[in-house]
Amino acid sequence: MTDDERYEAGMKVRRAVLSDAHVDRSLTNRTELTTEFQNFITRYAWGEIWTREGLPRHTRSLLTIAMMVALNRSEELALHLRAAKNNGVTQDEIKEVLLQTAVYCGVPAANSAFHLAQKIFDEESKA
Repeated sequence: MTDDERYEAGMKVRRAVLSDAHVDRSLTNRTELTTEFQNFITRYAWGEIWTREGLPRHTRSLLTIAMMVALNRSEELALHLRAAKNNGVTQDEIKEVLLQTAVYCGVPAANSAFHLAQKIFDEESKA
């Protein structure tokens, strides 16, 4: 697969998972500094990893949520909490992942993640 093909495959998955609106905002806000990074994550994260057949997107979403809690990356966690529904992930499944992170990542990390998840779920229920 060429880099261009990988980019196209990655863009298709990125849009399906994160939404066209999110991806369009990311691409519209590109700068000279960030353009290469946007191309890189589209090719590599989305075109090389998220397109693999070894795990379904549902599982990849759950894993990504857990890793964002472990790494204390709240902006990316929020992004993937919102995107998880596009991969068929339920709020109950997210709750279970966050409970799991309390044991392996620490209660403070899980506590922050639960607060963030609740805020996002409340916003989505109002929309």
